Parts: sequence; structure tokens; C-alpha cells
Amino acid sequence: MSEQDERQDEHPRDEHGTPGPDAIEHAQQRAEQHDAQQQHQHQERDAQQHELDATDLTGGGPAEAADPVPEPELVIISGMSGAGRSTAAKCLEDLGWFVVDNLPPALIPTMVDLGARSQGNVARIAVVVDVRGRQFFDNLRESLADLATRGIKRRVIYLEASDDALVRRFESVRRPHPLQGSGRIVDGIAAERDLLRELRGDADLVIDTSSLNVHELRAKLDAQFAGDEEPELRATVMSFGYKYGLPVDADLVVDCRFLPNPHWVPELRPFTGLNDEVAQYVFNQPGAKEFLDRYAELLHIIAAGYRREGKRYVTIAVGCTGGKHRSVAMSERLAARLAADGVETVTVHRDMGRE
Repeated sequence: MSEQDERQDEHPRDEHGTPGPDAIEHAQQRAEQHDAQQQHQHQERDAQQHELDATDLTGGGPAEAADPVPEPELVIISGMSGAGRSTAAKCLEDLGWFVVDNLPPALIPTMVDLGARSQGNVARIAVVVDVRGRQFFDNLRESLADLATRGIKRRVIYLEASDDALVRRFESVRRPHPLQGSGRIVDGIAAERDLLRELRGDADLVIDTSSLNVHELRAKLDAQFAGDEEPELRATVMSFGYKYGLPVDADLVVDCRFLPNPHWVPELRPFTGLNDEVAQYVFNQPGAKEFLDRYAELLHIIAAGYRREGKRYVTIAVGCTGGKHRSVAMSERLAARLAADGVETVTVHRDMGRE
């Protein structure tokens, strides 16, 4: 008997060739089994794909719960116009804070949420706000209440100054007070004090800047927010050629033209001060190493003074005739000395390649 005959005998048909009830029932069972098998295969594929997706997100291995990211630290800078809000903002920015100036108070919670989503890249936020109307102040109060409800810690810095000091400052820059309208400067100051009275009472830190200069204000803020770390100093060491002009942003200028010029040595002329042979030629000249040592000592003293005075950035311009050989070699050595002294240093060769 053939295989086809056996299959026909398993499910006999009637005299018209129509499948019998047993054959129909068996076909239904096979269809149900097929559907169940297909569904099971789909579920397995979905599970495997889900595991692969989890692996991609976590960098390998099964998906694990991510560690909670802490809310960013928040400082709100406010106070009287002319009392030093901009100086305070620049100080915190130099200390590594993410500073947002003139942010509408209603957007402060949103700014905190964005910082929390940065995966720690924005860990400290400082927001500068001022009060130019009652509605503005009401929004600030609501935002602070919202932050308190969410358990987000915030500190409020309030900058204060006497009426006499504020009047002198506005008159010195010949600008009106933002709230004086058609009145006098003292009228605007009085209106602002009235609007800020409640905020001043809630401030965590009140600084009276009436008798402070810029450096003294920065020192106070450093003491509050820099912790035990010494304020960071960043230096740019820039080589240049005198024939192209002095750098306009130079704080200190070093003249290397007292050293013989490698330009007049034919085998060194095509190279720059970055070349080992050129650098060796420069520092083998009488006085070159002594000059480097003495000037590095001088920079050590200057850097300490800059830190005490709150200066965060310094540009040291090192010049020779064309800005190609001597100044480049000396800049590289000075930058290395500053970096070894704990100063964050960037080296720029302004005129190299201009000849």
C-alpha cells in the first residue's frame, strides 16, 4: 500500500469524496496546534529581541536598574540692581557652575529637570533672577515652593547695598534704575526694596556690597562655594611675531629677541620651534635656560597673587621677530612649567606658518 493510500485510510471519506467528521475534527486540531506553535515562536522572538535591546542599553548583560541620578545643586542669585549680581554670576561660573542669567522664575523647575537628565554633566546650576514687577515675584515664590515640595535643595544669595552706594553706581554708568520709570533713581531703589523684602528674609546668604570692591566680593563667594579647593587659574601661553603686532589680550609679554635667531641658520630655517633641533639650538644659547628658570619662578609668584585676587584667566604672550622659532620653543617650555605648577594651560602659536 502506498503512503498516499495510508493517509486516505486514516481519514476515510464518504462516497462522494467528502471528508468525514473525524477528518474535519483532526484538521481543526492540527490548525489549532499550528497556530499555538506560531504564537509560541513569536513570543520567543519578542523575548529575545527585548533582551538584546536591554543589552544594548546597559552595555552588555541583562538589563539592570540604573542608579538614581541626584538632583543638581541649585543656587539662586538675586538682590538689588547694582549690588553685584553679574559679578556673583561670573564668580560661580569660574568655579564650574552652570550659570543662567535672567531666567524667568517660572522656568527654574524646568531648568532643574534638564540638569537632572544630563546624567551628572550639569551638577551645579546657578540662576540669576531679578524682580521687575509683582507678577515676576509671584512666579519666583511659586517656583521656590515647587522646589521645596519636590525636596530639591536650593540656596538663595541676596546681594544688598546701601542707597548711597547704589545711587553712586548708577550715576557712574549713567544708566537709569530699571524700576524708576519717570521718577528718580532713589524711587526705583525704594520700589525694588519693597518688592524684594520677602525674598531677602528667606535668603540663605546676604552679602552687603556697599563697601566691597569686585575682588573682595569674589573672595566672599569663593569662601562660600569653592570649598577647600584653591581657586583654579587657567593660562594661555601664546607665541607671536612682533612684525605682526602684539596680541591685544595679553596680560604679560615676554620678549625672546635677545636670543640668536635660528632663521639665520640655513638647516634650521625651514623648521619651527616645535622641532627638537630648533629647541635645542635656542636653549643652548647663553642666558636661555637661566631666563626660562627665572621667568618660571616669577610666574609662580604671579599665579599665587592672581589666585588671591580672584583672577581666573591669564594670557602670557611670548614674542620673537616672526613668531616661528624662538617664541614657539620658549612658549612650549613655559607652558610645561606652568602645568607642573598646577595651572591649567593652553598653548597657542598665533603666527606660526604665516611667513
